[in-house]
Amino acid sequence: MSLPLVANYHTHTYRCGHAAEAPEREYVERAIAAGIRILGFSDHTPYPGTANFPGRPDIRMDLSELDGYCETVLALRDEYRDDIEIHLGLEAEYYPALFDALLEQLRTRPIEYMILGQHFTNNQNDGVHCGFPGSDVLSKYTEQLICGIKTGMFTYIAHPDIVNHECDPDEYERHMRRICRKANEYGLPLEINMLGLGTGRPYPYRRFWEIAASEGCTAIIGCDAHSPEDVFHQELIDSARALASELGIKVLDTLPLKVPFA
Repeated sequence: MSLPLVANYHTHTYRCGHAAEAPEREYVERAIAAGIRILGFSDHTPYPGTANFPGRPDIRMDLSELDGYCETVLALRDEYRDDIEIHLGLEAEYYPALFDALLEQLRTRPIEYMILGQHFTNNQNDGVHCGFPGSDVLSKYTEQLICGIKTGMFTYIAHPDIVNHECDPDEYERHMRRICRKANEYGLPLEINMLGLGTGRPYPYRRFWEIAASEGCTAIIGCDAHSPEDVFHQELIDSARALASELGIKVLDTLPLKVPFA
């Protein structure tokens, strides 16, 4: 029997430059129609002082769009308060040279939670996408993700298995165990990513989840919605639950949000 999705905390908007040109209201109404009780918006955070990384456009909203994003989500939260619980979040990388400046910008905004989704090593323009193969990328991804975990600012880790796995299996296992153990130490669930399932990406990567299972990690299903249709696909939810069930991983229906500046 299929189990519905209670909550999705991983939802993007058109502001990131690579999502559908659809109003946020359509994501909300899709979630309500699907019976989802909690919807979190977590668009890609801007980074101040970088001109939105001009060498890599269409990756995240510009800092000038942040207030409009906050105002829109909060207005929808009030409008639909009798139908669904809506939360205002962001998906952020841990970029060491820029993270403090990011926090200063976010401190004055009503952000309720952040999810840690590391896409690049270093600071994006001078780094490498973590989906590229190579042990050097694997090592840097691991170190940077662990540093992000240790900030204590994040509610969960998005697509932790995004890093390319075409390297020595023993080396891969060693690094992924470090991530899983640090996530457990800080109480962070790991996301089974439905966008990866639905688009044939290398993640969810089974070997990662075997390691996570052996470390006793918990999971959350994240839609990673880049269009209103992405908010709910029962067959992908079933696939995510089947993977977790086969490996003995506990899937959480809801999460307590870790307010970054509480």
